Amino acid sequence: MSLLSTRGLSRSFSGLRAVHEVDFALPEGEIRALIGPNGAGKTTFVSLLCGRIPPSSGQVIFDGQDISALPAHRRIALGMAYTFQITSVFSRLSVYENVALAARRRVAGRAAVDRAVMRALEQAGLHDRPDQAAGDLSYGHQRLLEIAMGLAQAPRLLILDEPTQGLADSEVAAFKALIRELKATTTILLIEHNMSVVMETADRVTVLNFGEILAEGTPQQIHANAEVQAAYLGTG
Repeated sequence: MSLLSTRGLSRSFSGLRAVHEVDFALPEGEIRALIGPNGAGKTTFVSLLCGRIPPSSGQVIFDGQDISALPAHRRIALGMAYTFQITSVFSRLSVYENVALAARRRVAGRAAVDRAVMRALEQAGLHDRPDQAAGDLSYGHQRLLEIAMGLAQAPRLLILDEPTQGLADSEVAAFKALIRELKATTTILLIEHNMSVVMETADRVTVLNFGEILAEGTPQQIHANAEVQAAYLGTG
């Protein structure tokens, strides 16, 4: 059974189709990469999944429930967590306090929150800087902090939008290891331009182009797909 799916999901802006009748299914326990050229509709699609914007038509279903009309905070309460391309940390708060705000959505009590925070910081590689102001972190470390904030909620579905943007090569390698570790407990939707991350972590790949699904398959199948090469990989 799919943990997340869409049926005929569409969104238009002033008559322009950003997402058009997308049927999508993400099974529980899978790492799915979502790729496509700039302007393909990836961010709009993810915003529809998360509840940041409403669909023009179609449905979003999470764990068998139609959540198309639910606001973002209600979707979070159901077990969805997400990060976006633009970092959204609280710059004046410490790293610890940022993650604690997210953890309190799930657990109560100081000790339980502390355990959740430190576990998430350890996973994201930020365990050595809990007292640092979030605004003083590098852009790459702010991205990792957002991931830690998502992990602190112990989500059933974690949606990551360009998580490796701004990361150093060593941090990208650590991120790949983290994604593989999370697979045991979390379903992941990964919007990513770094093809090495896609090839090494994803079980399956969905390719968007002009707001529609162009292809789906294993990373190897997508890499060998002539239509994908022409539209996205720049060859063919």
